[in-house]
Amino acid sequence: QVQLVESGGGLVQPGDSLRLSCAASGRTLRNYPMAWFRQAPGTEREFVARISWGNTYYSDSVKGRFTISRDDAKVMVFLQMTNLKAEETALYFCAADAPPYSGNHYFDAEYYDWWGQGTQVTATL
Repeated sequence: QVQLVESGGGLVQPGDSLRLSCAASGRTLRNYPMAWFRQAPGTEREFVARISWGNTYYSDSVKGRFTISRDDAKVMVFLQMTNLKAEETALYFCAADAPPYSGNHYFDAEYYDWWGQGTQVTATL
């Protein structure tokens, strides 16, 4: 049984930075692609970033401000967020992609196999 646990969310002001963490347990995910999604109330889950075999992918809205990274020794994934915007207030989820991998559908939440419970990020004055 795979378990993903996110942490690091909180209440910040627009323009602030925040670092999210995702710890994986229950199965070795060292070589599995990992991603971050977010979901605001009343909206669909939205792709944020992905890291797979040394490659990183970002949504256009966060490119240049967010950085995804991983520590395979600790089986953890991180999302460093800078210059947060109020409209990025959402529940942020960590997800793992198992074989057969999502391929060109890496931005589609339906192709991910395991999910955490999410960590809330609120950017407001």
